[in-house]
Amino acid sequence: MARSRPHLLLALCVLAAGPAPAAEWEGALKATSRMLVDTNASRDFSDAATGANNGLDGAFSLLGSAEGRGTFERSQLVGRYELGVRKYLGFTDEDTLVQAGALEGSLALGSEFGVGLEGHAKDRRGGSRAYSDLGTSAFVEYAPDVRLALRLRAGARRFVYRPDATANFGGAEVGVLGRYRFDRRHSMSLFGDWGSRGYGTQARTRPGTTVPSPGRREDGALTAGASYNYRGPVALGLTYAYQESSSNSFGETVLRHRVTGNAGLRLPWRMTLLAQGSLGFSTYPDGIFLSPEIILVEEDEGQNSLSLKLARPVTEKVDAEVSWGLWSTRLPRNGLTYTRQVFGVGFTWRD
Repeated sequence: MARSRPHLLLALCVLAAGPAPAAEWEGALKATSRMLVDTNASRDFSDAATGANNGLDGAFSLLGSAEGRGTFERSQLVGRYELGVRKYLGFTDEDTLVQAGALEGSLALGSEFGVGLEGHAKDRRGGSRAYSDLGTSAFVEYAPDVRLALRLRAGARRFVYRPDATANFGGAEVGVLGRYRFDRRHSMSLFGDWGSRGYGTQARTRPGTTVPSPGRREDGALTAGASYNYRGPVALGLTYAYQESSSNSFGETVLRHRVTGNAGLRLPWRMTLLAQGSLGFSTYPDGIFLSPEIILVEEDEGQNSLSLKLARPVTEKVDAEVSWGLWSTRLPRNGLTYTRQVFGVGFTWRD
């Protein structure tokens, strides 16, 4: 998630640091390369009656990331950048280049309060689902002790979906995040976000009616949920989220319930097993969903998924990895299904 206006944030943090004698800097680099087998490289939907899918292909992927943190006397600057490349052998139209970054600057106001600015950006080029997602916000934090932390934010977001300009939107967003740590192993979070999304197209009216269009399409996007994390001999996480996108355009309202779980376990022979799965249930009050391709955008939020990764260090800085992932979903009332599996073998280097 790349953040906007990095020079402004950096300047604020440097000014806030005042005459601090020096800053403390820390950072990390990571790179992962994999050979992949993708059973649905074209990411096509198929008819449930036949289940036919001709998207099998091999691919090479490379993912690199860099993150850093600068701590001053009363302020902090945190940044992260990711670059991903995927090259297919046969479905070259699905070759992709993804960049994402985030930048955050914060200033402490006493021992319990803080304020700051944050920004993010993600850009996906190539393939049939290219998009850009930009956002920025200001926030205030309250942390009276090491157990409790509360953040309130307000900002704006812009989403551009290149294959279909009618899906572009922009608008204001507000959010809240609260974390409570019971002890060193158990913690819980509550979160909520709401955004007003304005589109450049006219809202659709119900078919068969003569009611005039209400004007431009406008959506309200609500997300609320809770998560629990355990850190011990096994790392566990469980998150429930409710998502509601209410629209004045017929067929664009959707309600989702989603549960996500993850686990990390150390195995014999210095191996580590990482697992993550999610289940979602969606309903469409109008009985249809007019933009099925959007399900595959914004981190596959509309799909059920399961992924496994087995890693073992081969040197002090390099791990060998074997991975598998499954994604699936079904569109109601039209018999279309989406299924995709990806098998991978590769290496991860850390600095």
